[in-house]
Amino acid sequence: MSKFWSKTAKQCVPYVPGEQINQSDIIKLNTNENPYPPSPNVIEEIKKETDRRLNLYPSPTADSLKEEIASFYQLSKKNVFVGNGSDEILAFTFMAFFDNDKRIRYPAISYSFYPVYSKLFNIPAEEIPLNDDFSIPVKDFFHAEGGVIFPNPNAPTSIYLGLDSVKEILDNNPDQIVIVDEAYVDFAEASAVSLIDSYENLLVIQTMSKSRSLAGLRVGLALGQPELIEGLVRIKDSFNSYTLDRLALAGAEAAIKDEAYFKATTEKIIQTREWTITEMKKRGFTVLPSQANFIFAKHPEQEAGHLYSSLKEKGVLVRHFSKKSIDNYIRITIGTDDQMQLFFDTLDSII
Repeated sequence: MSKFWSKTAKQCVPYVPGEQINQSDIIKLNTNENPYPPSPNVIEEIKKETDRRLNLYPSPTADSLKEEIASFYQLSKKNVFVGNGSDEILAFTFMAFFDNDKRIRYPAISYSFYPVYSKLFNIPAEEIPLNDDFSIPVKDFFHAEGGVIFPNPNAPTSIYLGLDSVKEILDNNPDQIVIVDEAYVDFAEASAVSLIDSYENLLVIQTMSKSRSLAGLRVGLALGQPELIEGLVRIKDSFNSYTLDRLALAGAEAAIKDEAYFKATTEKIIQTREWTITEMKKRGFTVLPSQANFIFAKHPEQEAGHLYSSLKEKGVLVRHFSKKSIDNYIRITIGTDDQMQLFFDTLDSII
């Protein structure tokens, strides 16, 4: 530990991302990436942008991209914020909407960046235990002192919370913000975006990394009423006016416009997910009900850590969490049909 570090740096407990072993012979099912490439239009627009004005700064307001996103969701541009991946936007939300004298709530089993940001920004937090079936205990999120944040579908459990339950949480926190982190919602039943006009306290955060295959570009978005968006803009412009570069802006705009490609690849993943769940159950696994692009599963006889390490030795990466109560589960990203067949061939050789 360096003597030059600040107290904040010394106290940080950084987020640990999934392994990035980018070898051609690795079957990578550990970081919830989309197995399909982005729309061909994305590549075309990025190539065009490289021939234009890379010597000039990008738009600090990203108005063109915001307009496309607003059109897609039938909102106004004033309802849209964009940033360098949803993780950056989540960090902005902690600074914009949470105070260090009011305790916030998030699920105890949830996206592991929430406790990282709570500690980094000195925000007191209450981790709410999940129900025995890993679902979110809706009433435990009522009347939060400092606000609420949760993923929907949840990660790493993959379980989706219906919009009626989301409404209950919103209705019972009228004076506090409720942030719904929808990184995987395009593989689920419905988005809370439809509730934005009715709730001034709702902020929905999404990413273009998963359903639109842009993990390498780092583009996230937040949707809410204008007063919330303005709060995010104040933080962004106090931190970095140019969070999205020209290539990311061009690629993201093309991805939003190509709705047909988005729907086709998303549907492919959903179909493969359902087939994968069926195959896992045939092998004796318990699989939580998934509405994401991954599944969360355990075997009655095979220890999860052993499965993780054995699969890795054979060139298949999945995710294993050491946290108590989920340490006997593995999280498996849904790949292509061919990738999942290779996964099962490898799994069968182990179990």
